[in-house]
Amino acid sequence: MRIACVGGGPAGLYFAIAMKLKDPGHDITVFERNQPDDTFGWGVVFSDQTMDNLKAVDPVSAQTMIDELAHWDDIDVEIHDGEKSSKVSSSGHGFIGIGRKRLLNILQARAAELDVDLRYGVEVDADPQSELLRDFDLVIASDGLNSRFRTRYADHFQVDIDVKRNRFIWLGTHQKFDAFKFLFRKTEQGWIWAHAYQFSPDCSTFIVECDPETYDRFGFEHLSQDETCRICEDIFRPWLGGHELMTNARHIRGSAWINFPRVICHNWHYQNVILLGDAAHTAHFSIGSGTKLALEDAIKLADVLGDDSRPLAEGLVHYREVRQLEVLKLQSAARNSTDWFETLDRYLPFEPIQFAYSLLTRSQRVSHENLRLRDPHWLAGLERWFAERAGVTGDTPTPPMFTPFKLRGMTLANRIVVSPMATYSAVDGLPNDFHMVHYGARAMGGAGLVYTEMTCVSPTGRITPGCPGLWNDEQAAAWGRIVAFAHERSGAKMCLQLGHSGSKGSTRIGWEGMDEPLAADNWDLIAASDVAWSASNATPRPMARPDMDEVRDQFVAATRRAVDTGFAMVELHCAHGYLLSGFISPVQNRRTDEYGGSLENRLRFPLEVFRAMRAAWPVDRPMAVRISAHDWVGEQGVTPDEAVEISRAFIAAGADLIDVSAGQVAKNQKPVYGRMFQTPFSDLIRNELHCATMAVGNIFEVDHVNSILAAGRADLCALARPHLIDPHWTLRAAAEQRYAAPPVPPPYDAGYRQLATNLERAAQMAMLV
Repeated sequence: MRIACVGGGPAGLYFAIAMKLKDPGHDITVFERNQPDDTFGWGVVFSDQTMDNLKAVDPVSAQTMIDELAHWDDIDVEIHDGEKSSKVSSSGHGFIGIGRKRLLNILQARAAELDVDLRYGVEVDADPQSELLRDFDLVIASDGLNSRFRTRYADHFQVDIDVKRNRFIWLGTHQKFDAFKFLFRKTEQGWIWAHAYQFSPDCSTFIVECDPETYDRFGFEHLSQDETCRICEDIFRPWLGGHELMTNARHIRGSAWINFPRVICHNWHYQNVILLGDAAHTAHFSIGSGTKLALEDAIKLADVLGDDSRPLAEGLVHYREVRQLEVLKLQSAARNSTDWFETLDRYLPFEPIQFAYSLLTRSQRVSHENLRLRDPHWLAGLERWFAERAGVTGDTPTPPMFTPFKLRGMTLANRIVVSPMATYSAVDGLPNDFHMVHYGARAMGGAGLVYTEMTCVSPTGRITPGCPGLWNDEQAAAWGRIVAFAHERSGAKMCLQLGHSGSKGSTRIGWEGMDEPLAADNWDLIAASDVAWSASNATPRPMARPDMDEVRDQFVAATRRAVDTGFAMVELHCAHGYLLSGFISPVQNRRTDEYGGSLENRLRFPLEVFRAMRAAWPVDRPMAVRISAHDWVGEQGVTPDEAVEISRAFIAAGADLIDVSAGQVAKNQKPVYGRMFQTPFSDLIRNELHCATMAVGNIFEVDHVNSILAAGRADLCALARPHLIDPHWTLRAAAEQRYAAPPVPPPYDAGYRQLATNLERAAQMAMLV
């Protein structure tokens, strides 16, 4: 084939190399608008895996890189706030880097050696039918972040660009750093920070970043690049050892500060044009994977084009599908990392060791146990610090999940929570032997707190006929038996979740048809407005003031019964589109009176119910509220920022814990799923309001829990489905971590010890293998 690569960066050059190695008969031309020694970045960071991939394709260029790579293991996190300074160092991180200019020179030389036609100083029109390109079979658009091809055919490539908030500038220095440095400095204009690392014997990358407010107060927009360098030198003088900061972006007139554009393309080829590297996607510099992605794109595309077993069109679809999956993983990590830096004010109040831990785990690619592998001594220190804050002393580190947590007069033995999960097994709202076994088993399984499923305050407040209730004394007695067993025979505390179904009521039990109306004997529904949950569900009657009085009193009556049954905590369910959630969300609340419109109005009735419950609940027992922190319907519904204000209002009304869930408020929701996908909302609320939160949502590994807690993203972690299949999830977690004081009931001790021994033996065998 005759192939044109438009753009002579790492992606285009490496693709040309890979294709030539597959078949020297390919006629490949690389067109680059700049000269071969022009480059506008500094260092490039790789992983060992990336180098393994490069060695597998071209050992020659890979070995040349390896001979010149800079290596470092340590990360230093330093904070100077004007009054005090701190430095937290950890090791075992294993970075490797090389200068971007040197990388390009290596790839240029190798490409020329393989008879690739390299043409520099050539401007190419982004038109595959132009005179320069029309004779080529394929055009590889490797023209980078500002791709002209992607811009010209944006509709065909289905381009999605999200410009991030913070400003940053790429600089360099001859200062040598013995670690990857994160340097945070408080100035009169605001916080400003640097990402610095050495990539050659005499040069280091020095990326300076700040929020837009600090950028404006410094006036960087109106300063030349030299003036910017002098100001940044003054800010970071303690770390520069007298060396200057340098720019190599002289081609840019004026300021070289930019906002990072996150690029996603849903199609990667159009006609005979194929996007490659930054032209197709970007990943934020704070996870250092842009060049890695570009090189791995090039490898995969060369594999696809060299495969004669499938048609080209099918191969290109395969190329995008395979690479898009990897790109989305990295972009998800990059989004988490970017968000951390864009909300830095949240974490600056942390103590230095937790700030450093939060920084290291920000992308969710580095976890608690991953840090233990990297630097066990450092992580043990973090665990001791976390445990001491919870009142646990001693030299032996305690996993964060097994530290106690106190809310008012209730102290939990650990931070694992059995999340509320509908079991649809009650009859006329009455808990039975199933519930006794179900909740008893999970209490005996070691969790610190066990929630009931949503327990309804009236027969017509149920979701399904199988939902339990607490509207009569018989139900209270049944719940009392369960609570007494849990509190007497285990270390768990029981929490009652109270709710009313609203527009989502009178439906079949889950496994007979989720959210589908009953075939017969439906009951009338009430809600904030006459908005049906779906086209197949009944339309509810908008609540009038007498309805509100009745429902409020039902919640209060259930709360009083909960006092007598011995529940340690009660939670008000204001999430997932049920009655009170329907008042809070503008998706369901269309009222025009004092209970609709503004957030203050939409909160009026839910807060009235909560305050009435709080007044009936003992002062020494805590109360929680479950909210949907995101309706996943854009600005038409509750957004995370609004969730902060919702939480603020409930805290002011006496809530001790915000149980942070999301979604299930609208049928047309578009949630962004993934591991721990709702935890960022808990992080937001906890660290904006400095209140206690519980994270929930696809948390299923021991590592997830410890990472969330140690990073200060939540105070408790609720696990739902893991507890459905394994009531002893917490005991198993204790055994896996060799925890010295497991919450095991005495009758189960022998089984626990055997499990712990078997797991330890399995771990030892794995190390031998």
